[in-house]
Amino acid sequence: MGAEQSGGFEPATGDGPPPAESAAVRAASVRTAFEGLLQIRRLTGGGPAGPAAWERNRPVRAVALALEHSGSVPSAVDATGRRASAGYRVSDGESTGSVRVEWVGPPGSGAVHDEEGELSGCAAVLRELGWTVLLYRGPRRRRYLEVEPPGEMSGGHGRS
Repeated sequence: MGAEQSGGFEPATGDGPPPAESAAVRAASVRTAFEGLLQIRRLTGGGPAGPAAWERNRPVRAVALALEHSGSVPSAVDATGRRASAGYRVSDGESTGSVRVEWVGPPGSGAVHDEEGELSGCAAVLRELGWTVLLYRGPRRRRYLEVEPPGEMSGGHGRS
């Protein structure tokens, strides 16, 4: 049974298990969900240029869907909660309505070496969809993105 049948489609945030369905089934589900998001933008008058109210109310889900649709690879965790693969991780940001995107992976995966290039790709995808994206350095000089709808960037961080 697919995710749609068991309770609705959920985009990969990078904190769940690897997808249970085949790559083709998952890709079709992602494509359908993303087309729905674009339709919401059209119907609410926002057009493709910026996040609709639905996205602003569910920013983690909207950003994860955009990244998964772009072909970016989500991270995953195993049954014990340990990081099982390298990829993006989307979570709540530091301020209300913001989203944090990191590039994470298990020890030895090379995620730390890939993060700058991969996060740059994620930032380009999100900016094209109208999100405001800033790159920061956090603890241990690890980079991450802070993502918000346009006009709502709270700032207060040191840019990298």
